[in-house]
Amino acid sequence: MPPVIGWAAVTGDAPWQAWLLFLIIFMWTPPHTWALTLYSAGDYAKAGIPMMPVARGAKSTRLQIMLYSLAFVPVAIAPAFTGLGGPIYLVVSVAGGLGFLALAFRLWRSRAGDQPDKAEAVGREAALYDVRAEAKPARNLFAFSILYLMALFSALLVEHLSGVGV
Repeated sequence: MPPVIGWAAVTGDAPWQAWLLFLIIFMWTPPHTWALTLYSAGDYAKAGIPMMPVARGAKSTRLQIMLYSLAFVPVAIAPAFTGLGGPIYLVVSVAGGLGFLALAFRLWRSRAGDQPDKAEAVGREAALYDVRAEAKPARNLFAFSILYLMALFSALLVEHLSGVGV
């Protein structure tokens, strides 16, 4: 809701453009959050916290991330075709969207969130920042998603402040 509230606070109105910004954040949140939960699935399971990988399984979570990503990227590109974003936004949203989808696809095809084989776990006490190989696609999507969302809103800000394409 921050884009809608902020827009309304400044203009006294909440037009469809503000709601489009809200929709971008709304659609971004599930793949971003679920990637983090896959990355930390073992910790959630140990703590008994029913995040999606614990409650529905890692495979189901990876599929949901892929499906939400396929829905999210067109929403993220939409401002370029509505007049809200211009040419800079178009380049950032398409290039970043393709990267987001590539990382989501890698994650979908990975074993992120799956329980390690007993042979892998025996004799190995994980350090705090160790990343098992199969968890890297989840970590990568999570980290990239933060950069992508920042890049989208930064592109809108740059275009607005510079008057490019708006």
